[in-house]
Amino acid sequence: MGMSQHVASPASAASAALLDLARDIAVRAAEFALEARRAGVSVAATKSTPTDIVTAVDRDTETLIRSLILEARPDDGIVGEEDATHIGTSGLDWVVDPIDGTVNFLYDIPAWSVSIAVVEGAGGGAIGGTTIAGVVVNPVTGELFEATAGGGARLAGRDLAVNDAVPLSAALVGTGFGYAAEHRREQAAVLLGLLPRIRDIRRAGSAALDLCAVAAGRIDAYYERGLNAWDYSAGALIAREAGARLGGPRGGHENSELLVAAAPGLYEELARALREAGVDA
Repeated sequence: MGMSQHVASPASAASAALLDLARDIAVRAAEFALEARRAGVSVAATKSTPTDIVTAVDRDTETLIRSLILEARPDDGIVGEEDATHIGTSGLDWVVDPIDGTVNFLYDIPAWSVSIAVVEGAGGGAIGGTTIAGVVVNPVTGELFEATAGGGARLAGRDLAVNDAVPLSAALVGTGFGYAAEHRREQAAVLLGLLPRIRDIRRAGSAALDLCAVAAGRIDAYYERGLNAWDYSAGALIAREAGARLGGPRGGHENSELLVAAAPGLYEELARALREAGVDA
C-alpha cells in the first residue's frame, strides 16, 4: 500500500519560499549590524524628537537589506524606516526595520533586532494588507523567530505557543513608550492605572522582540501606542501564529494608534483594563 504524501498548496509553498529569503536576508543584515556595533556607533541624526535617533548603521543596514531584496525580487515593493518607499508591481511589499530598538543598540543593551515582513495586497505600502511571512532576529543572542501565515511560529525549529489561562492579575505585560514628552506623559498615566491590576510591567525597548516574547511565553501580553508598521509587522505575525489575539483601537485591527497582543483568554481582560486606564482598546 502506498503511503499518502502531504502536498503543499501553491500559496503555502510561495510563503515558505518568501520566508526562506527573508530569513537569509535577515541573518546577513544581523551579522552586518552586529559587526558594525562592535566597531563602535554614534548618533547620526535625530528624527521626531532629540531622543528619537538614527545611526549610520541603521541606514547602512537598511541599504543592504533593500539591495538583497531587489536583487532577488526586483518587482516587489519595500517599506522601510530609514528610506523612501520603493513602489513595486508584484503586489508584495517588504516591510523592514533594520534595527528595532535603536536606543538599546546605541547603549549596547542586547535587546535589539532586525525585523523583516512580507505583506500581500497592501497597495504599495504596509497598511491594509496581509502579512504572509515574517522574521525577527536578535543579532546579539542569535535567536531567530519566524512565521508564515497559517504555518505557525518557530524559534530555532521549535514551535511557539503563547501562555494560556493566565488571569490579568497574574499577567506579565510588556509595553513601550514614545519619544515625545507629551505622549510619554499620557502613557505614564495609563501605566499608573494598569500596574496595580497586573503582575508587573516589562519594557525591553524593541517592539518586535516584545511581540516575539509573547509568542514564546516569556511575557503574557503586550501593548503599545504609536508604533509604525515596520516596528510590528513581522512580530505581530509571529505572535498571532503562536496563538495570540491581536487588536487595536475600538476593537479593530492593530495599527499605529494601538496594538494589543495576548492569549485569547487574557485579551478581553487586558483590553478592558486599558480602556478603564484611558486607552480606547
